[in-house]
Amino acid sequence: MPRPSSKDRLLDAAADVLLSDGAESLTLEAVAKRAGVSKGGLFYHFPTKQALAAAMIERLTKAFDDALAEAGDRPGDFLRAYVRATIPERHTTTAPADRVTAALLAGVLVDPAGLAPLRERFAAWQARLADDGIDPAAATAVRLAVDGWWAVRLLGLSEPGPGLHERTRDHLMEAIDRAAHH
Repeated sequence: MPRPSSKDRLLDAAADVLLSDGAESLTLEAVAKRAGVSKGGLFYHFPTKQALAAAMIERLTKAFDDALAEAGDRPGDFLRAYVRATIPERHTTTAPADRVTAALLAGVLVDPAGLAPLRERFAAWQARLADDGIDPAAATAVRLAVDGWWAVRLLGLSEPGPGLHERTRDHLMEAIDRAAHH
C-alpha cells in the first residue's frame, strides 16, 4: 500500500485535531504539530485554515463521488449507490468515513463559506437522483431519509441498533426496487 501523501497526512491530522480537541482547537499550528511537520511544510499545502477546511470538504465529496461512480445504469441504480455509500450494510459503531465527515462539519463551523462546494455537490447528486429512471419524488424521499440517517449517525442521535439498522436499510432498498418497477 502506498504511503499517504503529505497532503493526506495533514488532512488526517486536521481530522484528528477536530475530533480530539474540537473545532475551536483547529489551528494550523495544532495540525502541523499533530502531523509532525513544520509550519512551513503545512503552509506549503494549506496557507490558511480556510484552505485546509476546503481541502477536507473536497476529499470527502471526492470519496463519495468515487463511490457513486460505481452505479450501474438500471433504473434506481444511482440511488442504490447513494444508499450504499452513505449507510453501511451492517450496524457499526463508527464508519470509516465518519471521522472525515465530523472533521468536515467542524471545518464548516470554522468557515461557513466552505459550505458552498458541498451545496454544489448535493445539488448535482440530487439532479442525478431525479434523473435515475424512477419517480423523482420517490428518489428524493429515499435520499432525504438517507441524509437524515447520515446526520443521526454522525451526531449520535439514537440511530437504529443492530437488527433494526439492517431491516431499515433493506426497507429503503426495497422502496427503490418498488419505484423502479412502476
